[in-house]
Amino acid sequence: MCGIAGIYAFNEIGRWAMPQLRAATDALAHRGPDAARLWDEGRCGLGHRRLSIIDLSAAGHQPMTDPTGRYTLVFNGEIYNYRELRSQWLAEVPFQSASDTEVLLQLWARFGPACLEKLHGFFAFAVYDRDEDSLFIARDRLGIKPLVYYADEDKFLFASEINALLEFGLPRQVDWAAARMYFQLHYVPAPHSMLRGVGKLLPGHWLRVQGRQLTTQAWYTVPLAPPRPGQGLSYQAAQTELVRLMEQSVTERLVADVPLGTFLSGGIDSSVITGLARRHVPDLHTFSIGYTDEPFFDETRYANLVAKKFGTRHTVFSLSNHDLYQAVGPLLDGLGEPFADSSCLPVYILSQRTRGHVTVALSGDGADELFAGYNKYLGEYRARQGGLLNALVKAGLPLWEALPRSRNSALGNRVRQLYRLAQSLGKTPPERYWFLSSFMAEAALEQLFAPGLALDSGLLPSEAESEYLPDLLKQLLAQPYAHRRAAVLRPLQTTDFNEFLLADVQTLLPNDMLTKVDLMSMAHALEVRVPFLDHRVVNFAFSLPAEYKITGQMKKRLVQDAFRGLLPAELYRRPKHGFDVPLAKGFQTELRGWLEAAFDPAFIASQGVFNPSYLQNLKKTVLARGSYDQNHVWAIIVFQHWWKRLGLSR
Repeated sequence: MCGIAGIYAFNEIGRWAMPQLRAATDALAHRGPDAARLWDEGRCGLGHRRLSIIDLSAAGHQPMTDPTGRYTLVFNGEIYNYRELRSQWLAEVPFQSASDTEVLLQLWARFGPACLEKLHGFFAFAVYDRDEDSLFIARDRLGIKPLVYYADEDKFLFASEINALLEFGLPRQVDWAAARMYFQLHYVPAPHSMLRGVGKLLPGHWLRVQGRQLTTQAWYTVPLAPPRPGQGLSYQAAQTELVRLMEQSVTERLVADVPLGTFLSGGIDSSVITGLARRHVPDLHTFSIGYTDEPFFDETRYANLVAKKFGTRHTVFSLSNHDLYQAVGPLLDGLGEPFADSSCLPVYILSQRTRGHVTVALSGDGADELFAGYNKYLGEYRARQGGLLNALVKAGLPLWEALPRSRNSALGNRVRQLYRLAQSLGKTPPERYWFLSSFMAEAALEQLFAPGLALDSGLLPSEAESEYLPDLLKQLLAQPYAHRRAAVLRPLQTTDFNEFLLADVQTLLPNDMLTKVDLMSMAHALEVRVPFLDHRVVNFAFSLPAEYKITGQMKKRLVQDAFRGLLPAELYRRPKHGFDVPLAKGFQTELRGWLEAAFDPAFIASQGVFNPSYLQNLKKTVLARGSYDQNHVWAIIVFQHWWKRLGLSR
């Protein structure tokens, strides 16, 4: 696991940016504190910061060049099946290290892009081909590892994080269409970024640069092909196969030359990972967080039950609200673009404290999206069923609107869910998906921004520069906002419920959930592995009929039934609720300064981005403890801090 950066110069002016490669690479030091190296030849320069996981010796350092001198590689990630690949395809190669990096380099030399299909793992890498004078970059199937880039008439740049790209001095202009999506989704979905001219390589895609020609192509797509009636696995057989695939996935992800453990929340997913890992790691470390000031959300009792059952070396980090609020400053300072998922705060602290014990942690991320674990999936399922219950829920909309809605109590959370379901009923599946994915309605969005702000503006500073972007991104950005939004969110086309899950796997998962885990863990040089997102598990999940995953009474049905014999029975009798960071409490106390800074009237007037009356009314509501969405306020604070930190202007 590492941080990578690079430059491919189109001309001598582009080469003038080469000295900034060192600063760009240093900006990724938190991702790789163990080693740093630079390489450049002719028009191309590559930089690498290493977090040593496999083969800790200097022989595994990067950038790495093959013995012929033709190929030079920088690589962020892990190839779990590198030993099998080495013995199967590269037995005659005289290796200089025991690293997966060298295996990847030799596979590239032999197979080129076709090697991608052979890889089990997560990765973002770049290879410079001296003979062809070309640069090739690729991202893993599900988008677990990030890769961002920028192109103009003089050069092509790439890096693991936007902050590294900024070291090259590229223009700092906001893409207002991306800002519009951010305030609705609380993240900026690929291939967009908040900065004009900066793109994100889509999951399962590669990009080749040769001369001034940029070409992108998808090398992996999630196969959505539900079995025909009578041709698929039985439900019992599907349980058996899931257990086999997860055992295989977890076993592969235990390969490391450094201490390893698991995150253990006390939920089904992390408990499955822990139980399977414990079969192979006698002295397994597990890590949980508890909330001393928020007992409603504290689930350490269940995590302790799992740890006791499997005999792990369990550590609980008890967090106060003060701990969460203290993390705000360093967390926001590390963001290359606004990212408003407030659950970043506990993940940031969990990663920081876990890193004091191990270098690698396995997590249960991805299971909810693959196997229908979120409440919104239950709402979608029920919406499709129709019937009297839906009619009653919809008729009760005025009541749900009048009652207090909050995640902070069982009753308030149930009212919140009924309110959202009632609002979504009657919409088409694509409309409902966008509604359930959004934190802010279009009408409210228009009130947020200053009048006359070009919210439909594209990603590019000028039309002339569009020729230096890949065709896929260029075509997307030529479309008006509504088309761009539709392309990003992949609206549902059929009545297959799996398509609803696939939309999240392609959008929510890589752009929110996996981005959160990558940014927060790598801020502390902690590698997090996600066994549920092994591509064989993903392919299997989307080969199954929806009823194996969800019914009107049960979410994530297959996972729960397949591992029922492995896990403590108490996990199946517990109330399930997500954790909302207590931001509203903080706005009255320790986060008051952040609120005042973001909503300062003089700053808002000089900025010219937001509607001053909208923000001032919202601030009054917050301070009066009125009814408002704390996550909306948080999204504004995150954006404003980013704006100031980058020294932006409209």
